[in-house]
Amino acid sequence: MTEVTKRILVTGGTGLVGRAIEKVVADGEGRPDEEWIFVSSRDADLTSSSETKALFERHKPTHVIHLAAMVGGLFKNIRSNLDFWRTNIHINDNVLHSAHESGVQKVVSCLSTCIFPDKTTYPIDETMIHNGPPHSSNFGYSYAKRMIDVQNRGYSEQHGRRFTAVIPTNVFGPHDNFNIEDGHVLPGLIHKVYLAKQSGSALTVWGTGKPRRQFIYSLDLARLFLWVLREYDEVEPIILSVGEEDEVSIREAAEAIAEAMEFRGELVFDTSKSDGQFKKTASNAKLRRYLPGFQFTPFRKAVKETCAWFNANYASARK
Repeated sequence: MTEVTKRILVTGGTGLVGRAIEKVVADGEGRPDEEWIFVSSRDADLTSSSETKALFERHKPTHVIHLAAMVGGLFKNIRSNLDFWRTNIHINDNVLHSAHESGVQKVVSCLSTCIFPDKTTYPIDETMIHNGPPHSSNFGYSYAKRMIDVQNRGYSEQHGRRFTAVIPTNVFGPHDNFNIEDGHVLPGLIHKVYLAKQSGSALTVWGTGKPRRQFIYSLDLARLFLWVLREYDEVEPIILSVGEEDEVSIREAAEAIAEAMEFRGELVFDTSKSDGQFKKTASNAKLRRYLPGFQFTPFRKAVKETCAWFNANYASARK
C-alpha cells in the first residue's frame, strides 16, 4: 500500500471545473499517494473566516485547488458588481489565509481572462494582468480575482508560500450552469437550442454573434490543473487555453451546438442585447513552453459531448 502524502482539498468541488477534476482523477489520472477531498458551499460558508478555518482544521489538507467563487454571466455581473466584489474578496482572503495558517504546501487558485485590462493589445499574456482597468461590465468580479495574484505574491515574499493561480479562457462542459439568464454563453445557448427544438421555434442568440472566444473543455482544463498542482512552480499565473487559432465566434459556437443537438430551425440574432467584450484573445505560449505536446479536445467534439450530457441530465441540468 502506498502511503497517502498529499491531501488535496478542492473548494467549489461540485461546480463545472470541480466535477471535471473529480472525473479525471477517478478515470485514472489520480495517484496512489493522493487523497482528494471535494467540498461545496454545503460543507462550509467560505465568506465566513471561522467556517473556513474549521474546514481546514477538519480536513488538514497539504494542497488546495481553490475554485469556489460567486460567478455569473454578463447580465448578472452588470446588475451586481458590488456583490461580486465583496463576496469573492471574502472567500479568497479566507481560503488563502486559512491555507497559510494551517501550513498548506501549495494552493492553485482559478482566475479568469475577464481580469485583463479592457483596453489592451492582443494576444493578452500573463504579464499584462495589472496594466489597466478591466471591462466595466464585470469590474467587481474582475478586481476580486486580480487580488488573488496580489495575495499570492505577498504570501510568497513574506512567508515563502507556494501559492499560484491559473487563468482559463471560457470553460464549458458537463455540470455547467445552464441557466439562460445567469449562465455563460455556451451553456446558455445549449439550453436555448434544447427549448427551441422542443417548441419548434427559431433560436434567438443575444447580441450580434460576432464576438470571438477561446473555449476550453472542462475535462482538458482538469488535466491541466493536475499538472499545475504537481509540476508548475512559479508564483506568477499561467494561462490555460487553446491556441489563438482555435478562437470561435459566438455565431460559430451557436452553429456547432445546433448541429450537435440536430436543431434544424432558424438562427436569429437579437442585436438589442449587449455583446460584452468583442474579444479577449489569450496567448498560450507559456503553457506550450512547458507542455508542447498537450492535446486539446476538438471544439465540436467537446460541444457534442456536453450537449449529450445536457440531454441525458436535463431535469437537473436546467436548474
